Amino acid sequence: MGESIHFSQKNSFVIFLVKIVEGKLNNLWPTHNIVYICVKMSMYELFYRISHWGPIIAMIIINCITFSTLQVTSMWLPFFSSWSAVTCHLLFLFLVGCTLYNFFCAMFIGPGYVPLGWHPENIDECRYLQYCSLCKGYKAPRAHHCRKCKRCVLKMDHHCPWINNCCGHRNHAKFTLFLISAVCGCILSSVLLFMGLYRAFRVNWYFLYGDHQYIVYLTIYQLAFTVFSFGLALGVVLAVGGLFYVQMKQIIKNETSIENWIVIKAVSRPQSENGTFIYPYNLGWWENMKQVFWYPQGNGLTDWPIVQDCNPYTLTIEQLIQKQDKKARKKQYTIVKSYNGSWFPLSKGIRTCLSPPCSDEYRIPLSIGDKVYVTRWRKRWLYGEKCNTSVGSEENDTKGWFPRCCAVEFTTTDGEVTKIAKKLS
Repeated sequence: MGESIHFSQKNSFVIFLVKIVEGKLNNLWPTHNIVYICVKMSMYELFYRISHWGPIIAMIIINCITFSTLQVTSMWLPFFSSWSAVTCHLLFLFLVGCTLYNFFCAMFIGPGYVPLGWHPENIDECRYLQYCSLCKGYKAPRAHHCRKCKRCVLKMDHHCPWINNCCGHRNHAKFTLFLISAVCGCILSSVLLFMGLYRAFRVNWYFLYGDHQYIVYLTIYQLAFTVFSFGLALGVVLAVGGLFYVQMKQIIKNETSIENWIVIKAVSRPQSENGTFIYPYNLGWWENMKQVFWYPQGNGLTDWPIVQDCNPYTLTIEQLIQKQDKKARKKQYTIVKSYNGSWFPLSKGIRTCLSPPCSDEYRIPLSIGDKVYVTRWRKRWLYGEKCNTSVGSEENDTKGWFPRCCAVEFTTTDGEVTKIAKKLS
C-alpha cells in the first residue's frame, strides 16, 4: 500500500476500497462475481444503473408483492404454526432472494462489450465483419451495437429497461434465472394472497364457525393494497412467464432474438449457388443450454464453438449479404413537413399519434428539405437514415422512425419539393 491514493469527488470511496481489498478479491472470486463487480464499479456507475425508471419500478413491484404476501399469510398461516407453514414461508423468501440476487447480477455484471477499436488478429478477416463507426472498431461475431449502452455488446439479445442494461454473453444466464425466479415466486404469492383474500371476504363465517386464532381481518386500505399486489403477481406470471418462454425457446436453439430475425431473413432470401444457409451455433439443446447456464465459454469474440460445414464468420457473412440487399431496396424520401421527434405527434394526425411503431427504436427529428433513405415501411410510419449528415458524424439519432405524412418519395426536383412543402405548411 505504498502507492498514494487520489480521492476524486465522484468515486473516492470506491477507489479507496478497491486499493484495500483488490488483491484478496482477485483470489476469492472470479471476475463475474456480483460482489467483485460492485466493488470495481464506480459510485456513478452504480447510481446510473439503479436510478432508472425500469429498476425502480421493478423494485417497487417486488417489494409490494413481498410485503403484502408476508403480511396476509402471517394472519392465516403464521410462521411457526406448523411445519408446512415454515416450509411455505421459507420457500417464498428463498424465491424472493433468488429473484433479487439474479436481478442485481444481471444489472451490474452486464453483457460484456467488444473492446473499443477492436479488430481480429488476422487483418484479412476484417472483410467478413461489419464496422462500427461509433465504437471505431469491428463488430465481433454475434455482437451488435446498442444505442442505449452506446457500445457493441457481446452476443446481444436485447436491451432490457427493467435491468437498465443489455442481456448478452455474460449475464444471459442471470437474466433468465431472474425471470424464472420471479415467475415461481409470483405463482406462490398469488396462491397465498388468494387464500388470504378468500378468508378476508368470508371473515364473518370464520368468526362463527371457523378457527378464531387465524382470522384474516383487513382494513379498507389493507384490502386495496392486497388486491393490488395480487393483480401485480398475476401480471408478472403472465408477462414475465411469456418472456421466459421466449428466452428458453431461443436458448435451446442457441439463438438470440436478433439472430433469430437474421435466420428468418436468411431462410426467406433467395439462396446462391453456395447452398442453403446453416446456422453455425446450434450444437444441440444440451450443449446450447450448457453454453448459457454454465459459465460462458471463451471471450465472446471469435472463439464460439460451431457446427461442421461452417466457419467463425458464417453468420457475419450472411449479415453483410442481408445488409447489401437492404441497401439495394432502400428508397430516398424528401421531408416536406418538419418533425420534432415526438413519440406521439398529435400535430401529424390522430391516427398517426395513436398508431406508433411497437418498438423502442429512436424517432429522428427532421426539417423540411432533409433527405432520408427509407428501409422499413408501415402504414403511417417510416424507418430510415438521414443521408445529409456530415461525414464522420457520431450522432446517435440519424436512424429512426418518423411519420409517413412528413415525407414524399424522392422523384421530383428540389424546386418542386419546396412547392409541396409550402402547400402543406
